[in-house]
Amino acid sequence: MSTDTAQKGLWKLMLRLPALRGQLQILSVRNTSLLGLCDAFQDASSTLDSLRKYPNADSAIIREYEILCSEIESEVIEICLSEQTKPR
Repeated sequence: MSTDTAQKGLWKLMLRLPALRGQLQILSVRNTSLLGLCDAFQDASSTLDSLRKYPNADSAIIREYEILCSEIESEVIEICLSEQTKPR
C-alpha cells in the first residue's frame, strides 16, 4: 500500500464490499489500478461525508459525489471479477 489515503480508501471499500474483502486485500498489494481507485474512493467518500454534514449543502453536488463513489465501487468490482476469471 503506497499511501495512507489509499489504505483508508481500501478499508472503506472493504466495509462497503464485504464479499470482496479478502480479494481486495490481496489485489491491493499488486494492482496499481486498484490502489488508485482506493485513493480516489477515500477522497470522494470523505468529501461526500463532509458535504452531508451541512444542511445548506448543494444537493446536486452531493448527488454528484454519490454517483462518483458508486462508479468507483463498480470499477473496483470489475477489477475483482476480471481477476477471478483470469487463467492461472
